[in-house]
Amino acid sequence: MAKVRVSSLAKEFGMTSKELLDQLAEMKIPAKSASSALEDAYVSMVKKKLAPVIEARSAEIEAKKIAEQQAAAAEEAAAKAEAEKERIAAEARREEERRLSLAAQAAEEAARAAAEEAAREAARKEKERIAAEELEAKRRAVPASDSGSRFRSLLDQIAAQEAVLKEKKEEDAKKKAASASERPARKGRGQRGERGERSDRGDRGSATNEAPAHRRRSNSAPAVPGNVDFPSPDKGGKGKKRKGSAHVEEDRYARMAREAEEYSREKVLEEARAAVEEASRESTGRRKKRKEKREREAEQLKQEKKLEEAIAQGINPEDLDAVKVSEGVTVAELAEALDVSANDIIKRLFLLGTPLTMTQSMSNDLVELVADDMGRKVRIVTAEEENSFSFYDDPKDLKPRPPVVTVMGHVDHGKTSLLDAIRHTNVWSGEAGGITQHIGASEVMINGRKITFVDTPGHEAFTAMRARGAKITDVVVLVVAADDGVMPQTIEAINHSKAAGVPIIVAVNKCDKEEANPDKVRQMLTEYGIIPEEWGGQNMFVNVSAKKNIGIDELLETILLQADVLELKANPDTFASGNIIEAKLDRGRGPVATLLVTRGTLHVGDTIVAGQSYGSVRAMLDQHGEHKDEARPSDAVEILGLNSVPAAGDEFRVFEDARDARDLAEQRALKARIEEQNKVKHVTLETLFEEMSQNELKELNLVVKADTQGTIEALADSIGKMDQSEVRINIIHSAVGAISETDVSLAAASNAIIIGFGVRPQGKARDAAEKESVQIKTYSIIYKAIEDIDAARIGMLAPTEEEVQTGCAEVRDTFRVPKAGLIAGCMVTEGEISRDDKVRVVRDGVVIFDGEFGSMRRFKDDVKTVKNGYECGLGIEKFQDIKVGDIFEAYKIVEVARTE
Repeated sequence: MAKVRVSSLAKEFGMTSKELLDQLAEMKIPAKSASSALEDAYVSMVKKKLAPVIEARSAEIEAKKIAEQQAAAAEEAAAKAEAEKERIAAEARREEERRLSLAAQAAEEAARAAAEEAAREAARKEKERIAAEELEAKRRAVPASDSGSRFRSLLDQIAAQEAVLKEKKEEDAKKKAASASERPARKGRGQRGERGERSDRGDRGSATNEAPAHRRRSNSAPAVPGNVDFPSPDKGGKGKKRKGSAHVEEDRYARMAREAEEYSREKVLEEARAAVEEASRESTGRRKKRKEKREREAEQLKQEKKLEEAIAQGINPEDLDAVKVSEGVTVAELAEALDVSANDIIKRLFLLGTPLTMTQSMSNDLVELVADDMGRKVRIVTAEEENSFSFYDDPKDLKPRPPVVTVMGHVDHGKTSLLDAIRHTNVWSGEAGGITQHIGASEVMINGRKITFVDTPGHEAFTAMRARGAKITDVVVLVVAADDGVMPQTIEAINHSKAAGVPIIVAVNKCDKEEANPDKVRQMLTEYGIIPEEWGGQNMFVNVSAKKNIGIDELLETILLQADVLELKANPDTFASGNIIEAKLDRGRGPVATLLVTRGTLHVGDTIVAGQSYGSVRAMLDQHGEHKDEARPSDAVEILGLNSVPAAGDEFRVFEDARDARDLAEQRALKARIEEQNKVKHVTLETLFEEMSQNELKELNLVVKADTQGTIEALADSIGKMDQSEVRINIIHSAVGAISETDVSLAAASNAIIIGFGVRPQGKARDAAEKESVQIKTYSIIYKAIEDIDAARIGMLAPTEEEVQTGCAEVRDTFRVPKAGLIAGCMVTEGEISRDDKVRVVRDGVVIFDGEFGSMRRFKDDVKTVKNGYECGLGIEKFQDIKVGDIFEAYKIVEVARTE
């Protein structure tokens, strides 16, 4: 092992090099400087010796960090309190200033109104005084000799003056009413008018001063008739006025007309301005209100859409605003999602003590810590959520659909036999060892109504397969044997159904047996929350017998009744979507997938995506192998045309554009490869020391090949449940199809064992395995493989029977012989085959039959053995489906002492 420098070790302990050198000197460990290298034994001694010091220092650093956090929190709280106090004080000051401003404005308005009122009153009194003086002057200027005519003329003048005064009062009243609504600018103009009026009054005063001169002139000498014009009788009683008086009256009326014109123009302009301003203010207010109303309506509509989208996706509405990132996101991908620089994230990771590069993946905790530090909200999407689709259908588009029923229960409790009785078929006899190995889907018409049945295996190895069955079903039929009762897989099926929220109908099978006790089964199920309706519960129980065909009709009626209660509906008029029930690789047809349509209608030619697979539906087959043109909701069909084998349980969806489907599948495949690479855990100094201080860790590597994807998942699930404290079991590669040379090369490089389930190795692969000394184990029943792996794990492999292959023969032609059936003309390509050997028929790498030879001839003679390179005729007992190209593998079962 590599040596460790003192400086590196000091950095690891959080100490300076000098401090560590002092400690090494006390421990008498030779070390001269920080660049000195220490042996592994010394490193172990130092770590054990300094463990208390390191823990104390870590505790001290942690306490210091907590104290700093508390101090920062207290300082932040004090700052917030001070800011709040300042805000309240500023608000109080602004309120006081506003109140004082309003009071000053009101006082100013009152003072201005009082001054204007006083000025108007003074002007009115001045006008009345001037009018009285003029009247008095006119009266005194009249001669006494013409008393009659002068009296009449004076009366006329008084009447005229009274009319003028009356008009002036009316004008003053109008001015007073108008000035009350005028603004300060108009009031300033009114004051300037008053100043002009006062100057005019001065002019009038100077003009009226002429009256005493006239009076003096009339007192000193007799009045001259020509000085005053009296009205002449021949002109209607109207004469000319005195020239001086006429001039004064003329100036006064002209000035009054001019003031009236100016006042009217200013008033009209001021009123127009006020009207425009008021209209603008009202218009602005209305626009603002309309804008605010539109914003409120838009916000409300946005919230409603957000709620609908959240309900459709099954998440909280708050999570819609969060940035979605997938599990195992890299630093560069997170920076792109948050729209920030990657250096900012790297800097924060460095401060957190976890420096990463831009291409390294981040854990979920690191993603949340970095996002929280940056004030952003993220939502980590799991692989299942990322590969799923969300749909929302209008309730008006939903139409009734048939129910999907899943049959679950313990192994050998009669699930498949019950389905055989319902479908009038015989599926059980075709299962290996009488045990269902895959999920099968079938459709049954009952009283004009269709029911889709899904049969799941009952063995404990198929936990994951049963879980998928419970998730895609509407009703679960739990089959419990009346003579066996509740078993472990029965409890597991109940838990899966409850977790999926699916109603359970219990079919108590094998009631025809003498030892059957249906009431005991009911009593046992009550312990797990399954209570019959007749006992006050919610679960329906039906006593049936699959072999005697008892209670089948009652069970079907119960299923339809439960379906009516559920009111199952789906939208058939849209793009199809659903789940993959099972998938396999057929050499002649390529990837074949059995899928269940849950929404929409699937047509031949549609482009679909299922997990990492995509393609167009080239052909669609029903359960009887007949071609179909479309599949509606709750239909189970088998399709061809995918580019690879999808995983069982994957969700599929139809895409309108083939390019979009290919891009999505490629993105998922790329991400899966990256995640697979990131799963490799490299050994660090800490884990290396820990592993070296304990016993050496042993590993068992496996390469698993099977005929279907569901079998691989079941095997991996069973291996994961084993105790791996002594030996760690790793599945380094798994795929669907025959065992190839590539698998052997991988096993040789990884020191692994190849496990084949339902498949056989190719000829070149078998030769390569013998050359590389790679062990290939093949099985047809899954629990046999699990038992062997578990026995090898604990080192308890006892001597047992083992298969030894004796030879291989290739079918070159076929012909029929009377009373013997179909005979295969074969060429022995490997080893030597014997008449007593067992034979396995392999087609396209998949075992299709396992039995014994019925006949063996060379030309017309029966023979016991045929060697390599010779031709012969071979017949297989109870098997007539022989085709050209099939491989006959002859083998024997011998007892071999195990040496593992």
